[in-house]
Amino acid sequence: MPLLNPDLVAPELGWRGAFALGAVLGIGIMLVRRYVPESPRWLFIHGREDEGEAIVRDIEGTVEHDTGATLPGVSETITIRQRKTISLPMIARTVFTMYPRRTILCLSLFIGQAFLYNAFFFTYGDALGELLGVELVGYYIALFALSNFAGALLLGPLFDTVGRVRMISGTYILSGVLLAVAGFVIADLTAVTLTAFGMVIFFFASAGASSAYLTASEVFPMETRALCIAFFYAIGTGFGGITGPIYFGSLIEKAIASGDITDIAPGYYIAAALMIAGGVVAMFLGIHAEQQTLEDIARPLTAEDDAGPAQPDDSGRQPVHS
Repeated sequence: MPLLNPDLVAPELGWRGAFALGAVLGIGIMLVRRYVPESPRWLFIHGREDEGEAIVRDIEGTVEHDTGATLPGVSETITIRQRKTISLPMIARTVFTMYPRRTILCLSLFIGQAFLYNAFFFTYGDALGELLGVELVGYYIALFALSNFAGALLLGPLFDTVGRVRMISGTYILSGVLLAVAGFVIADLTAVTLTAFGMVIFFFASAGASSAYLTASEVFPMETRALCIAFFYAIGTGFGGITGPIYFGSLIEKAIASGDITDIAPGYYIAAALMIAGGVVAMFLGIHAEQQTLEDIARPLTAEDDAGPAQPDDSGRQPVHS
């Protein structure tokens, strides 16, 4: 972490360099995005079926070329009434009235992971620097970040093999229990053992938190996917990212003033309880979405009812089969 080491880079330049890295990542995303194809489903729903079909043909051709196998044909069909736009009231009505259990599930997952991250990470740097005597906190944070990346990378594939419900509930409950244990023994922890605790906790929690975004994007009709992620993220941030830091900030201030690191333990316990609760909710309300198509998980809003003939919509478009 040379940018955060005052012996290598002046502090007034180091934090600016750290912020500049975010801009570099943003530019990288802009460049990569130019080569990522648009969703064929989105194109089809919005009346651009020729573009969607071209993308699908290209993907299928690449898979057949790389694997040497011929992909099987498709027997199931669905009739879609194409629309240029889908109103926000329709999306809101869909989320809250048609899928209330899934709404509770996503709220629980987002709020739990937001509190877990803030409870530990919001107090972590000050705990190391002010209470445990660490001078170069950045190196410890780098290890913490590495465990987050490794957890999502290594555990991610299991969500499609072991299953969504088992992995979501397992990672949430396990990381919550470990955070509670860390709070219980925090008085005996050193900078190294506190960091080790954090690395293990967030090895599992990072995969679980990533699954919250995955869940919100696949358990609601495809037309609402992007808005659902934004909505549930905003709610989770509102609870864990606004109220959380106010509470956790008061805890770390109290701990620094008293010199007693155990004063931050109550924050650990609350976040652990919310994370475990999210895992329990996933056990009962989770969706077994692995190995299923989005249309099977949630019927598209633009799908025609199989009963009765399809009629043109207000735009005059005829329903199209996919």
